Amino acid sequence: MSLLRAVATVSGYTMISRITGFARDILIASILGTGPVADAFFIAFKFPNFFRRLTAEGALTVAFVPIFSRLLQTKGRDAALEFAEQVMSILGISLFLFSFSVIIFMPTVMLGLAPGFAEQEWLFDLTVDLARITFIYLPPISLVALLGGILNSFGKFGAMASAPILLNIILIISLVLFENSMETKGHVLAIAVAISGLAQFIWLLEACRKNGCIPRLRLPSLNRQIIKLFKLMLPAAIGAGVVQINLLIDIILASTLSSGSISFLYFADRVNQLPLAIIGIAIGTALLPKLSREIQDGETHKAQKSQDYALEFGMILALPATIGLLVLSELIIIALFERGAFSVTSVDATAKALFYYALGLPAFVIIKVLQPSFFARYDTLTPVKIASSMVFVNLVLNIILMQYLEHAGLALATSISAWLNALLIGLILKRKRFHKPGKKTFIKIFKTFLASTVMGLGLLGILEFIDESIFSSGILSVATLVTLVVIGLILYIILVFLFRVIRISELNKEVKSWIENDQ
Repeated sequence: MSLLRAVATVSGYTMISRITGFARDILIASILGTGPVADAFFIAFKFPNFFRRLTAEGALTVAFVPIFSRLLQTKGRDAALEFAEQVMSILGISLFLFSFSVIIFMPTVMLGLAPGFAEQEWLFDLTVDLARITFIYLPPISLVALLGGILNSFGKFGAMASAPILLNIILIISLVLFENSMETKGHVLAIAVAISGLAQFIWLLEACRKNGCIPRLRLPSLNRQIIKLFKLMLPAAIGAGVVQINLLIDIILASTLSSGSISFLYFADRVNQLPLAIIGIAIGTALLPKLSREIQDGETHKAQKSQDYALEFGMILALPATIGLLVLSELIIIALFERGAFSVTSVDATAKALFYYALGLPAFVIIKVLQPSFFARYDTLTPVKIASSMVFVNLVLNIILMQYLEHAGLALATSISAWLNALLIGLILKRKRFHKPGKKTFIKIFKTFLASTVMGLGLLGILEFIDESIFSSGILSVATLVTLVVIGLILYIILVFLFRVIRISELNKEVKSWIENDQ
């Protein structure tokens, strides 16, 4: 499967996932608003996801995929699946014991995670209750990442990319059917989160069965490959832990600000995560198995081209998305969330956070695109060192900027830290001679920036002629947003070809290659 086709597969399902996710968030915003119950649920929802990224997406996947891919190429399917079975048995037992312990000691854990809630006993107790329920989500969703790594290594990206759609559908159905059936609406959502973890696990198991790569249950045992995996996972886990520490710091500090701050950051981040997931995460997911094969086969020239292509492609999508979010941040929040319990004040606060998050979007995409160069070479330590250096930077920036911008200062600190992270990754890749972008790549990115800027200026010009009263109507604001997005997209496509960022001949060549690979 070509890189573009793999990215398109992941991006397509991710787009559906994000659309259903927005429907879910619109419903939550309308019913819960940005009050204390919403803050409690969002902390409870984020908590198992912190550890999921630590144990699965952040550490296991980047260590597992290169080893599994190599075994697949050198020793065949049976040997690779035997390795996966050992990993699954050890991971499953470890996650169960860990989750059981955390659930028991959740009040103590929550004192450190949300110290600002301790002053309100009912809010603290609610957050503990919801977090205990949502933490049941961790074991199955972490195993989902393992099963997804197996399928991705076989070039099957659809099942893993589509799994989050189940989470969104289950949360939507739960709110619609059982909104008032429990103590709080937060309890309804927390139970739905736990159920969705099991649903996604079953979904991936069935996908593995259909593709003949389902791992069997076996007693755990240590061998050379498992020990190697743990050695690779340790620095990756520390690195993922460092990233999660930054997120935890944001929540801890936000819990000390005015009520609703956690919700403002959550909704703004959800919007910002849409292009990041469709672009950066999709490219990184598709690139890692490809780079692993090319580097292990000694095809360093191909690996260099794949990395350059991924970087160019990422910026062609990320830069216009960034400009669009900056220009349309307030209209986006109005169109998506301003209804029901989500007030005008919530719109202003959330739009401000979205603006500052959007500044870091290209940096996050660059990080997702460049990191596979380390992981494909079994170097999981270097990204850890880089991420670790960002913790102190992010903390200092948080403390300084929140004094002036409150919750939005936390978003701006995140973006600045991301740019420094991306810069360090690029410099170290160059120094290690793992990757140095070619002159053509830099020129293409600069032209992309120019095209995106002109598009943004065009949208700003159009906004000057729009009557602000339109924004007070839900239907009109949505229609206006869709119209502006379509206009911006058409304008950007014209500019991309006008500035020769993409040539018709290159596009025809890629489409022809795609068709040939499909036959």
